[in-house]
Amino acid sequence: MLLDNYPVFWIENPTYLAVILAASAATFLYARFWRPPGVSLLVADAFGLAVFTFIGARTAYEAGAPGIVVVFMGAITGAAGGVMRDVLCAEVPLILRREIYATAAIAGAAIYVLLREIGATGPLVAVLSVGTVFGLRLAVIRLGLNMPRFHPKDGENAP
Repeated sequence: MLLDNYPVFWIENPTYLAVILAASAATFLYARFWRPPGVSLLVADAFGLAVFTFIGARTAYEAGAPGIVVVFMGAITGAAGGVMRDVLCAEVPLILRREIYATAAIAGAAIYVLLREIGATGPLVAVLSVGTVFGLRLAVIRLGLNMPRFHPKDGENAP
């Protein structure tokens, strides 16, 4: 909608809603009868972040947006779903913690722009941009990596 891209894709093609509902039902049923390992949800979230970052970047690029806008639209599209999930679950969103989350989305969207600008097309662009985000998030999950904290020196920023 920020790119004035109408009609909204899921309204134009309700197949997306059917897939979402089927995936939601399958997840509900699975979680109802088996307790999924905690890390599996983080891996699924990492994959969702990667795919939605790619979709957002591709949509912005195809709308003719400048590269920096493509990167931010990819990151916003990717991270928004996780933010909504966390808010609905009454948790602090991952993007607001020290987790490397939005940074991974920015990196993947930047790879998308770089590849498109050098003339790459097709599955190569998708695999490398999705792979960048997914790989970074998996590394974060596996290695426990975090963004550094900023601590101003005493007296700085004082009125």
